Amino acid sequence: MLSRTRKSKSQREPTIALINVVFLMLVFFMVAGSLAPALDPAVRLVKAADLDASPPPDALVIRADGTLSFRGAELTSPEAYVRIVREEDAAFTARLVPDRGLPATRLIAVAKTLRQLGAARILLLSERNLS
Repeated sequence: MLSRTRKSKSQREPTIALINVVFLMLVFFMVAGSLAPALDPAVRLVKAADLDASPPPDALVIRADGTLSFRGAELTSPEAYVRIVREEDAAFTARLVPDRGLPATRLIAVAKTLRQLGAARILLLSERNLS
C-alpha cells in the first residue's frame, strides 16, 4: 500500500484571516460611524463674500508700503507695537495682518524684529475664501 500524505486545508496563510477581520472592521466603522451629523438641508448658510473685512483689533497691520498701524493708530516701528502689547501681556503673541502687496522681505524683517523683542509666537492672519 502506498500512503500518501495530503496537505490539510487548515494550513492556509494565517494572515488572510487577519486581513478579513480588519476589512470587516473597516466596513463596519464606515457604515456605523459618523464624524459629524449631516447639515440640515433646510438651513441656508450666511454668505459673507459681500461683507467688508476688518482685521482683529489686536493685530498689527502692515500696509503695502511697509507702514505699521495698531488699533487704528500709526506706529513708527515694531518696537512701538511691542511696548504697547507688553503692557497688557509680557509673553505676547504677535498677530500680523500683511497687505497683499507687501514685499515678503519687509514681512520677514518685521517678524524677525518681533521675535527678537520677545514675541512668543507670530501669527499671520489672512483672508480665507470659502466659495
